Amino acid sequence: MTPNLIVDFVNGGSNVLLALSAEQGIPSAVSSLLLELDISLPPDRNSLVVDHFNYDTQSAGEKHDVLLLPSSATSKKAIKNFFSVDGLVAFPHAVGQVLGNASPLLASVIKAPATAYTYNPKEDSTEGLEDVFATGAQLTLVSAFQARNSARFTVLGSSAALEDKWFDASVSLPGSTSGKSGQKTANKAFAHALSAWTFKELGVLRVNSVTHRLAEDTRAGITNSTAVSAAPGDVNPEIYRIKNRVHYAVSLSEYSGTHWIPFTPPAGDAVQLEFSMLSPFHRLNLTPSPDTANPQDNATLYTAEFVLPDQHGIFNFFLEYRRPFYTNVEEKRTVSVRHFAHDEWPRSFVISAAFPWIGGIWATVLGWLGFVGLWVYSKPGGARRELKVGGVGGKK
Repeated sequence: MTPNLIVDFVNGGSNVLLALSAEQGIPSAVSSLLLELDISLPPDRNSLVVDHFNYDTQSAGEKHDVLLLPSSATSKKAIKNFFSVDGLVAFPHAVGQVLGNASPLLASVIKAPATAYTYNPKEDSTEGLEDVFATGAQLTLVSAFQARNSARFTVLGSSAALEDKWFDASVSLPGSTSGKSGQKTANKAFAHALSAWTFKELGVLRVNSVTHRLAEDTRAGITNSTAVSAAPGDVNPEIYRIKNRVHYAVSLSEYSGTHWIPFTPPAGDAVQLEFSMLSPFHRLNLTPSPDTANPQDNATLYTAEFVLPDQHGIFNFFLEYRRPFYTNVEEKRTVSVRHFAHDEWPRSFVISAAFPWIGGIWATVLGWLGFVGLWVYSKPGGARRELKVGGVGGKK
């Protein structure tokens, strides 16, 4: 099980759940594998995460190496949290991870509290605290990696959190005033949510259908007069005309454990459509609308209507939805957009801005005809008379 084989396994579309433990030395092959995903582990093979404020007083009263944390502490706006459960999750002997900032494919599921730090119990306590690997929110106890092919790789820093004894163990936080003492752990529910997400029982999106057509209320007075164009009623035509009004619709579903349900993006998020050539000419938020013709109980129909730009060429209806903890959605439909045919341009007499030019033309024509009429039909003012000029010597 070399790192290259596991990476190829993920590249093939398969999913992996990796659980670590500070009680056993982490093999160098595992560290090399996680470095391929831009996840760094402490250089000490037996380092663990301790916290003197968020630990179980019943099982780790002296070592403080059993962390009690809420699962919903890392929820962010516009991101759905699939791992939220009621209660505290126990992480015994957890291995902290540091995620790289350059990879958009990594996400933190549960981060360590601000008072946590890494510690190697096999070294001298004074030397171990002088140069710690990471502290506070730099440490991640549970991390998720989703590749571009939507394959998932989850790293759980505490394999003991999956043991049966921690599924319903009674734990207590330091101090009785917090209201958290003597309660049952939520490890069982968290383990179910974590494994369900890892093996694609949660957060899986499906595109049921993609349609685009010419809208009925296309530009008034200008219809597609040629046969090489979209006609009202045609679904997914290959060619449109500039300034056509187009209707786009996509049906999306989300898998929820056992069945498909209508997909609704998290609050503050939206599904967007791009109509692009080399760059987007339109970027629109799709709005959900009921499909009255073909109702589907397990899907949501998202639609948008817009006017094509005044630019002919090859365009794409491009739908791309990439969000943390959701499988990637990418749908592209290529169409041609032609310019106006010679018989599709509006006549000048229906364009109010052309009235001065039309008036100027007719004024010139009428003026020229008037000039020609005056020139042809005008007569001399009187009869011609001979002029006699006197010469030298009195001759006439």
